[in-house]
Amino acid sequence: MNTVARQPINVQAESAMPSQYCSRTSRRGFTLVELLVVIAVIAILAGLLLPVLSRGKARAQTVECINNLRQLQLCWHMYAHDNENVMTPNNFIYAVSMGTTNPPVLGEDDMSWCRTLAPLDTNPISDQSSLLFDYNRNPAIYHCPADRSTVTDHPELPRNRSFNMSNSINCSKDNHYRRESEVRSPSTLFVFIDTDADEIWDTTFGVTQVGTYWQDYWLDVPADRHNSRGCNLTFVDGHVETLQWKSRKGGRVPGTHYSSAEDLEDLRRIQQFVKDAGGN
Repeated sequence: MNTVARQPINVQAESAMPSQYCSRTSRRGFTLVELLVVIAVIAILAGLLLPVLSRGKARAQTVECINNLRQLQLCWHMYAHDNENVMTPNNFIYAVSMGTTNPPVLGEDDMSWCRTLAPLDTNPISDQSSLLFDYNRNPAIYHCPADRSTVTDHPELPRNRSFNMSNSINCSKDNHYRRESEVRSPSTLFVFIDTDADEIWDTTFGVTQVGTYWQDYWLDVPADRHNSRGCNLTFVDGHVETLQWKSRKGGRVPGTHYSSAEDLEDLRRIQQFVKDAGGN
């Protein structure tokens, strides 16, 4: 019987054989033109989305500002309830005599809803500086989130206050109501107002009625930071409104005469919400 010698199997060769028949997939990267097209598309999308995101942020800040004012207005109501219907005193006035060279005079500050000079105060609002603080101990409600101003000489410190109170509200120096029950039209008498960061100083917002000597002057200046030219303010009945101005309000000083027909229209609008205007 003839024996046939078997050749040893080369395992390594056999296992390597299939790879000889595997097709190789060719790979290539982006060309310069394709890369530029992708970058251009991203830039276009960013240009479309950024304004939308910016408007969304502005709306969120407006909502937060309105909420802060509502909280402050609630504190104001609780104070009157606890003090025989007498509204929060509003006497902290840093007054300048118009048309004279007399230095500013600090008004009564022993009793006021808040006693802070917004551009200068480095300490948070507390029960030592505000009669309303015990009703809501969150100092953030005194500030508008869209107000980016800082304390003088302290750029790292945001200001602690963005709002003023109308001089129609228990302000002994001006034509005012003392008790909440005296107000004839609670829905049209404003209390707190979002005040311009360049002009804010003491805590009282001065507005005179039409027919007075100062009827054509901005004694204090409202903010115009919401929706480009918007300002939030509260009313005695508790509601909050956002007013849209027709002209810019920044960069003024107290006692500025109206600057245009649109500016006068804005001034007349806010004058509708003070004592002895319309049904007030």
